[in-house]
Amino acid sequence: MSHEAHEPETPHLDFHGTTPYEDYVKADVLTHLQHTLSDDPGEMVFLVTTQVMELWFTVIVHEWETAAGALRGDDIPTAIHALKRSVRELEALNHSWKPLAQLTPAQFNSYRSALGEGSGFQSAMYRRMEFLLGDKSASMLVPHRGAPRVHAELEKALHEPSLYDEVVRLLARRGHDIPEAVLRRDVSKRYEPSPEVEAAWTAVYSGDESDEVARLGEALSDVAELVWRWRNDHLVATRRAMGAKTGTGGSAGVAWLEKRAQKNVFPELWTARSYV
Repeated sequence: MSHEAHEPETPHLDFHGTTPYEDYVKADVLTHLQHTLSDDPGEMVFLVTTQVMELWFTVIVHEWETAAGALRGDDIPTAIHALKRSVRELEALNHSWKPLAQLTPAQFNSYRSALGEGSGFQSAMYRRMEFLLGDKSASMLVPHRGAPRVHAELEKALHEPSLYDEVVRLLARRGHDIPEAVLRRDVSKRYEPSPEVEAAWTAVYSGDESDEVARLGEALSDVAELVWRWRNDHLVATRRAMGAKTGTGGSAGVAWLEKRAQKNVFPELWTARSYV
């Protein structure tokens, strides 16, 4: 019996055209989208980090739209699975702040002018995330009027029920007393808290914690907590890099982010806990 060592099999290396990996991932496209506008080496980190955030926004929107669709069909397990995936994705998104979290004013100023009037609040995919959370505003479509496809996608999202609208409708179908004014509200407007929705969550959390609606509530709470952390990490990174100066794109900068950080996502899920 031969004990001669055998070389491991060599992977297939000869392809006609691009590799199957490239065909699927489009890595060559992704890694050639970085066009810096200053001579500062730190701009590359800022640009790539921002592009990575946009990719995470995209997959999170996909998960929340999946969850909303499942809830419309009373499929709570599928909705919970999508929400739990989005929790892991939100954790990765939040970690994206790490390369930027300790920028000094001097470091940020070295390439800030390259942004011109660009600002994160102009991100269409992030706006779709906010719309899915119930934070609707028709005025936020205005910056995208020059991009017809993007504008159309945002307008569609504006007029569709948010993820939380679908949750509230599910609560009504499960026997909770949700007023018609809430169920038939204008979904293109920002969601406002309802005492009846708060009472419904109080009842859910006062019952069996293994109930699927209670588990849905906890999955939503995990999402809400991480969105809050995202907003606070954004606030701290911005405050550290530029203090209270006017933000890029003419935004109010830190003052605007502070206002955003104070808002609860899925508000009655949090206030109901005081009555359980």
